[in-house]
Amino acid sequence: MTQARAHVSVLLQPVIEFLAPRDGGRYIDATLGAGGHAAGILDASVPAGRLLGLDADPNALAIAAQNLERFGARAQLIHSNFENLSAVAAAHGFAFADGIVLDLGISSMQLSDAARGFSFLTDGALDMRFNPDDPATAADLVNTLREKELADLIFESGEERASRRIARAIVYARPIHTAQQLAAVIERALGRRGRIHPATRTFQALRIAVNRELNVLDRVLPQIVETLKPGGRVAIIAFHSLEDRRVKQFFRAAEQLRVLTKHPLQPTDDEIAVNPRSRSAKLRVAEKVSLSL
Repeated sequence: MTQARAHVSVLLQPVIEFLAPRDGGRYIDATLGAGGHAAGILDASVPAGRLLGLDADPNALAIAAQNLERFGARAQLIHSNFENLSAVAAAHGFAFADGIVLDLGISSMQLSDAARGFSFLTDGALDMRFNPDDPATAADLVNTLREKELADLIFESGEERASRRIARAIVYARPIHTAQQLAAVIERALGRRGRIHPATRTFQALRIAVNRELNVLDRVLPQIVETLKPGGRVAIIAFHSLEDRRVKQFFRAAEQLRVLTKHPLQPTDDEIAVNPRSRSAKLRVAEKVSLSL
């Protein structure tokens, strides 16, 4: 049985400060996770602020439902990828939202679930799907892609310079079925130096590919502008340069957005000490403006 759990989201305080939730406002957490940002928004918008929460991961949605139970009908939770943002928002009365938040990082609860295969620290099946109904797993990619396709994927989505060597080692070692099997193959190919495991970027690349993360982000960014009302704000937290670069470029190019963060905000030393995984987080915020005729 899924258990509700305490959860403090990355950069929670600055997200709340920038969104400035108000009584009666309508907000969307498009990457609900365990509901940390959602709870902060609902607490700050008492008594009548409402929130629509989306998540592609049904397990995360179940945990969030328990964590947000105290807010009752003020929180509406939907099982959906955020690439469907505008349609889901319109269907549930959030077509002109006061604020939208996206936390693009993988959650600790996903990483710690051995059955999901997100982390090489656990020996689960090489799955990596946020939504278990999606067709392709990481194992499918690892065991079926041609060597060049695999090398290109690892280089482009993992920014891994040794992608060709890794792809060659993977193809030679196939079939590979578990996270630790894959990590061991990569470690044998590259050796181990320093604090960061040599499989880190490859695991990132596979997760991004399995969940179409960059394509989905490209699809949702224009929908955010469409869904916000004038004066509404969007806060997006990215964890690697591929995501952050897309957000930065979109914010700058979007005619209806005014960028509120000249430089991305990052966690304080205190937050990093409590949650080391937050160290790579970058928060960018923009506000929708009315275009003059």
